[in-house]
Amino acid sequence: MKIGLFVKKAALRGDVRLGALLLRLKKGGHEIYPIAERSDLQDGTDIVLSVGGDGTFLSASRRVEGTSVPILGVNLGRLGFLSEYSPEEVVEAMENGSWSVENRTLLQAFLPDGNIWPYALNEVTVHRRGAAMLGIRVSIDGNMLPTYWADGLVVATSSGSTAYSLSVGGPICMPDAKVLIIAPIAPHNLNVRPLVVPDTSRITIGVISRDPMVTVTLDNRTAEVPSDVTFDVRMAQFSLGRVRLSTSNFVSALTGKLFWGEDIRNNTV
Repeated sequence: MKIGLFVKKAALRGDVRLGALLLRLKKGGHEIYPIAERSDLQDGTDIVLSVGGDGTFLSASRRVEGTSVPILGVNLGRLGFLSEYSPEEVVEAMENGSWSVENRTLLQAFLPDGNIWPYALNEVTVHRRGAAMLGIRVSIDGNMLPTYWADGLVVATSSGSTAYSLSVGGPICMPDAKVLIIAPIAPHNLNVRPLVVPDTSRITIGVISRDPMVTVTLDNRTAEVPSDVTFDVRMAQFSLGRVRLSTSNFVSALTGKLFWGEDIRNNTV
């Protein structure tokens, strides 16, 4: 098997656990080569190993744009929902062939600034830059919602439901749920709630602001755009392949990493 290796943080390259992982894979007959940029991805690559945390996984997604090469997240970071697997788990799965590929929805933001990669795996957000709140006009397939008055707005995929969307009160969705989440950031309307819509929806966003510029983020990338911007967010025409180990379980990840449902009464059931 031909494996691309993406390590964003230089300090991790000397990690003992990573070294042991690579040694085992090479002994198993796998070819491994490093990737830094999209142009480094070689023909015939079967898998890209993303080594670090979820931020590294998001960066790795850009390196496989437009290909069918899936990403396997090796967790040498902190929490890790996308990069959830330890080096030891990865070695065992690669040796036993106990893994599969799941397709994750990507978002595409149609921004006037063409200098930013327009795709996001977790979320697209718009934020205020100054102290004043934003008025955020949102329509879904041409149907206008009441204006959100808030610090910003998150449009998230089901993959991103455990990321920024969760921190602003959005729902948790199973990764294979075909939905998008629209959630305000620190809303000044007490009667607004996150909204779940089909992932086929065309979401149009406009902004009312006293400031000349607002911030738009796509996962871990940022752009400054004029505050009179109007742009669409839609499901991209291609998905991202993520390697899932057979031992993986989303509910177990929620309880183990986010302590979901942690309650002393549950320990006696």
